[in-house]
Amino acid sequence: MAKKLQSIEVEERLKDAGFMVFTPREFRLVFNVSEKSASMFILNNVKSGLFLKLRNKLYLLKDSRPSHYYIANKMYEPSYVSLETALSYYGIIPETVYAITSITPKKTREYTTPIGSFMYQRIKKKAYTGYGLKEIDGWKAFVAEPEKALADHLYFVDLKKKMLNDRLNLKNIDKSKLEAFVKLFDRPGILELVKHIYAEYRKPRKIY
Repeated sequence: MAKKLQSIEVEERLKDAGFMVFTPREFRLVFNVSEKSASMFILNNVKSGLFLKLRNKLYLLKDSRPSHYYIANKMYEPSYVSLETALSYYGIIPETVYAITSITPKKTREYTTPIGSFMYQRIKKKAYTGYGLKEIDGWKAFVAEPEKALADHLYFVDLKKKMLNDRLNLKNIDKSKLEAFVKLFDRPGILELVKHIYAEYRKPRKIY
């Protein structure tokens, strides 16, 4: 296989097929080769620098620039971008977030890759909703709605796994929608947190 396929041809065909991020199985489907041949070619071209290994059985065309949100979805499926990353994206928190944070109904995971860190927090399936496809930097990815990203954050605050961000911007948050998402977690403490953040938000801001 290595003799039959040239690196430039592989790169072009993967791009044409939309597989800038790909698994060995997807590679085999594009090139119609055996598992052994695909594995050897991928391994050799990780060494050559054509591909970057993101995690076991997931690779990136090194010179491609997919959105990190799209990569986050592919890294661990099913998942959607939420928590600090989504809160920052919507301007609900002022901080810039460097790790990509996501929600999954599967086990909690964290991946450190050559292009950044990807963190996944588990919630129960009943609450795994409130997200949709968004186009980020030309790439479609599943991202939480603003209210769901905040509800997810408050859930982990209530679990004592995260600190409540004290600079929340609730201007564009639909409170009734937020409360509906919060109720999916069946934890009264989160509703109390909603009351708390709105009480704090209504207070006059200090000018330093």
